[in-house]
Amino acid sequence: MAEILALVEAWLRTAFGEPDARAAVTFLGTDRIEVLRFAEGDLVRYATLGMSAHPMTDPTDVVADPVRGPRAELVLTVRGGIAPTDKLLRPLAVLAASPQVEGLIVAPGASLDVGEPLWDGAAFSSVLVAEPGGLVEDLELDEPMDPVRFLPLLPMTANEAAWKRVHGAAALQERWLARGTDLRDPLRSAVALD
Repeated sequence: MAEILALVEAWLRTAFGEPDARAAVTFLGTDRIEVLRFAEGDLVRYATLGMSAHPMTDPTDVVADPVRGPRAELVLTVRGGIAPTDKLLRPLAVLAASPQVEGLIVAPGASLDVGEPLWDGAAFSSVLVAEPGGLVEDLELDEPMDPVRFLPLLPMTANEAAWKRVHGAAALQERWLARGTDLRDPLRSAVALD
Protein backbone atom coordinates (compact mmCIF):
# COMPACT_ATOMS: atom_id res chain seq x y z
CA MET A 1 0.00 0.00 0.00
CA ALA A 2 2.71 2.52 0.97
CA GLU A 3 4.64 1.69 -2.20
CA ILE A 4 1.60 2.39 -4.39
CA LEU A 5 0.92 5.71 -2.67
CA ALA A 6 4.57 6.75 -3.07
CA LEU A 7 4.28 6.06 -6.81
CA VAL A 8 1.00 8.00 -7.00
CA GLU A 9 2.47 11.01 -5.21
CA ALA A 10 5.52 11.01 -7.49
CA TRP A 11 3.19 10.80 -10.52
CA LEU A 12 1.15 13.78 -9.26
CA ARG A 13 4.35 15.77 -8.66
CA THR A 14 5.44 15.02 -12.23
CA ALA A 15 2.10 16.31 -13.54
CA PHE A 16 1.60 19.34 -11.28
CA GLY A 17 4.93 20.14 -9.57
CA GLU A 18 5.45 20.37 -5.84
CA PRO A 19 2.35 20.62 -3.66
CA ASP A 20 2.15 23.83 -1.67
CA ALA A 21 -0.06 22.31 1.03
CA ARG A 22 -1.39 18.95 2.21
CA ALA A 23 -3.86 17.76 4.78
CA ALA A 24 -4.72 14.31 6.09
CA VAL A 25 -8.04 12.94 7.30
CA THR A 26 -8.68 9.55 8.88
CA PHE A 27 -12.19 8.18 9.24
CA LEU A 28 -13.02 5.42 11.69
CA GLY A 29 -12.28 2.06 10.09
CA THR A 30 -10.53 3.47 7.01
CA ASP A 31 -7.01 4.22 5.89
CA ARG A 32 -5.72 7.77 5.97
CA ILE A 33 -6.65 9.97 3.00
CA GLU A 34 -4.48 12.96 2.15
CA VAL A 35 -5.40 15.88 -0.08
CA LEU A 36 -2.57 17.68 -1.85
CA ARG A 37 -2.93 21.25 -3.14
CA PHE A 38 -1.03 22.40 -6.21
CA ALA A 39 -0.97 26.03 -7.37
CA GLU A 40 -0.49 26.61 -11.10
CA GLY A 41 -0.90 30.23 -12.16
CA ASP A 42 -4.43 31.28 -11.24
CA LEU A 43 -5.54 27.64 -10.91
CA VAL A 44 -5.54 25.55 -7.76
CA ARG A 45 -5.67 21.78 -8.10
CA TYR A 46 -6.66 19.50 -5.24
CA ALA A 47 -5.72 15.82 -5.58
CA THR A 48 -6.47 12.97 -3.21
CA LEU A 49 -3.81 10.51 -2.11
CA GLY A 50 -4.91 7.26 -0.47
CA MET A 51 -7.97 6.18 -2.40
CA SER A 52 -5.82 4.06 -4.75
CA ALA A 53 -4.14 2.11 -1.96
CA HIS A 54 -6.73 -0.65 -2.40
CA PRO A 55 -8.78 -1.65 -5.42
CA MET A 56 -12.43 -0.63 -5.41
CA THR A 57 -14.69 -3.65 -5.12
CA ASP A 58 -18.32 -4.34 -5.84
CA PRO A 59 -20.17 -4.61 -2.51
CA THR A 60 -22.05 -7.65 -3.87
CA ASP A 61 -18.81 -9.64 -4.30
CA VAL A 62 -18.56 -12.41 -1.74
CA VAL A 63 -14.79 -11.98 -1.37
CA ALA A 64 -12.94 -8.77 -2.23
CA ASP A 65 -9.85 -9.25 -4.40
CA PRO A 66 -6.98 -7.47 -2.60
CA VAL A 67 -5.01 -6.99 -5.85
CA ARG A 68 -7.32 -6.75 -8.88
CA GLY A 69 -9.93 -4.08 -9.40
CA PRO A 70 -10.16 -0.42 -10.39
CA ARG A 71 -7.99 2.09 -8.55
CA ALA A 72 -8.42 5.85 -8.65
CA GLU A 73 -7.60 9.21 -7.14
CA LEU A 74 -9.72 12.37 -7.44
CA VAL A 75 -8.64 15.75 -8.87
CA LEU A 76 -10.62 18.98 -8.61
CA THR A 77 -9.46 22.24 -10.24
CA VAL A 78 -10.74 25.74 -9.41
CA ARG A 79 -9.63 29.31 -9.96
CA GLY A 80 -7.73 30.43 -6.88
CA GLY A 81 -8.19 33.52 -4.75
CA ILE A 82 -11.90 33.93 -5.54
CA ALA A 83 -13.54 31.77 -2.86
CA PRO A 84 -12.40 29.90 0.30
CA THR A 85 -11.87 26.67 -1.64
CA ASP A 86 -9.35 25.24 0.84
CA LYS A 87 -12.44 24.08 2.75
CA LEU A 88 -12.57 21.43 -0.02
CA LEU A 89 -10.01 19.31 1.82
CA ARG A 90 -12.45 17.49 4.06
CA PRO A 91 -15.22 16.94 1.45
CA LEU A 92 -12.62 15.57 -1.00
CA ALA A 93 -11.29 13.21 1.65
CA VAL A 94 -14.88 12.07 2.35
CA LEU A 95 -15.41 11.34 -1.35
CA ALA A 96 -12.07 9.53 -1.60
CA ALA A 97 -12.97 7.36 1.41
CA SER A 98 -16.37 6.39 -0.03
CA PRO A 99 -15.10 3.20 -1.74
CA GLN A 100 -13.84 1.93 1.65
CA VAL A 101 -16.78 3.22 3.69
CA GLU A 102 -19.71 2.59 1.35
CA GLY A 103 -18.31 -0.02 -1.04
CA LEU A 104 -18.70 2.29 -4.04
CA ILE A 105 -16.88 1.96 -7.32
CA VAL A 106 -16.24 5.55 -8.40
CA ALA A 107 -16.31 5.77 -12.20
CA PRO A 108 -16.79 8.41 -14.91
CA GLY A 109 -20.38 9.61 -15.16
CA ALA A 110 -21.09 9.08 -11.46
CA SER A 111 -22.43 11.77 -9.17
CA LEU A 112 -20.96 12.09 -5.69
CA ASP A 113 -22.66 14.23 -3.04
CA VAL A 114 -21.28 15.35 0.32
CA GLY A 115 -24.62 16.75 1.57
CA GLU A 116 -23.26 20.22 2.32
CA PRO A 117 -21.50 23.00 0.37
CA LEU A 118 -18.07 21.96 -0.87
CA TRP A 119 -16.70 25.15 0.71
CA ASP A 120 -18.20 28.13 2.57
CA GLY A 121 -20.75 29.86 0.36
CA ALA A 122 -20.42 27.34 -2.48
CA ALA A 123 -23.43 26.65 -4.68
CA PHE A 124 -22.16 23.08 -5.06
CA SER A 125 -22.61 20.08 -2.78
CA SER A 126 -21.99 17.42 -5.40
CA VAL A 127 -19.59 16.66 -8.22
CA LEU A 128 -19.74 14.87 -11.55
CA VAL A 129 -16.92 12.37 -12.10
CA ALA A 130 -15.42 13.10 -15.54
CA GLU A 131 -13.33 10.96 -17.87
CA PRO A 132 -9.69 10.53 -16.83
CA GLY A 133 -6.59 11.09 -18.93
CA GLY A 134 -6.84 14.80 -19.72
CA LEU A 135 -4.93 16.23 -16.75
CA VAL A 136 -3.02 13.21 -15.50
CA GLU A 137 -2.38 10.05 -17.48
CA ASP A 138 -3.14 6.69 -15.88
CA LEU A 139 -0.36 5.31 -13.69
CA GLU A 140 0.45 1.75 -14.72
CA LEU A 141 1.16 -0.65 -11.85
CA ASP A 142 2.79 -4.08 -11.89
CA GLU A 143 0.59 -6.91 -13.15
CA PRO A 144 -1.96 -8.07 -12.14
CA MET A 145 -2.91 -4.71 -10.58
CA ASP A 146 -5.11 -2.30 -12.53
CA PRO A 147 -3.66 1.15 -13.29
CA VAL A 148 -4.46 4.14 -11.09
CA ARG A 149 -6.85 6.49 -12.89
CA PHE A 150 -6.98 10.18 -11.96
CA LEU A 151 -10.64 11.17 -12.12
CA PRO A 152 -11.47 14.88 -12.59
CA LEU A 153 -14.35 16.17 -10.50
CA LEU A 154 -16.71 18.85 -11.86
CA PRO A 155 -18.74 20.73 -9.20
CA MET A 156 -22.51 20.65 -9.77
CA THR A 157 -25.31 22.77 -8.35
CA ALA A 158 -28.35 20.98 -6.94
CA ASN A 159 -30.35 21.79 -10.10
CA GLU A 160 -27.58 20.48 -12.35
CA ALA A 161 -27.33 17.28 -10.29
CA ALA A 162 -31.10 16.74 -10.54
CA TRP A 163 -31.05 17.43 -14.30
CA LYS A 164 -28.14 15.00 -14.72
CA ARG A 165 -30.10 12.24 -12.94
CA VAL A 166 -32.85 12.59 -15.56
CA HIS A 167 -30.82 13.29 -18.72
CA GLY A 168 -27.43 11.70 -17.97
CA ALA A 169 -23.85 12.88 -17.52
CA ALA A 170 -23.12 13.31 -21.25
CA ALA A 171 -26.15 15.58 -21.73
CA LEU A 172 -25.09 17.78 -18.79
CA GLN A 173 -21.54 18.04 -20.09
CA GLU A 174 -22.88 18.96 -23.55
CA ARG A 175 -25.05 21.65 -21.96
CA TRP A 176 -22.04 23.08 -20.09
CA LEU A 177 -20.01 23.10 -23.30
CA ALA A 178 -22.79 24.66 -25.42
CA ARG A 179 -23.24 27.47 -22.87
CA GLY A 180 -19.50 28.10 -22.43
CA THR A 181 -19.68 27.30 -18.70
CA ASP A 182 -16.41 27.91 -16.81
CA LEU A 183 -16.40 24.82 -14.59
CA ARG A 184 -13.33 26.12 -12.75
CA ASP A 185 -15.13 29.25 -11.53
CA PRO A 186 -15.92 28.64 -7.83
CA LEU A 187 -18.59 31.39 -7.96
CA ARG A 188 -20.39 30.28 -11.10
CA SER A 189 -24.15 29.89 -11.14
CA ALA A 190 -26.06 26.94 -12.54
CA VAL A 191 -26.14 26.56 -16.29
CA ALA A 192 -29.50 27.27 -17.95
CA LEU A 193 -31.34 23.93 -18.10
CA ASP A 194 -34.46 24.92 -20.06
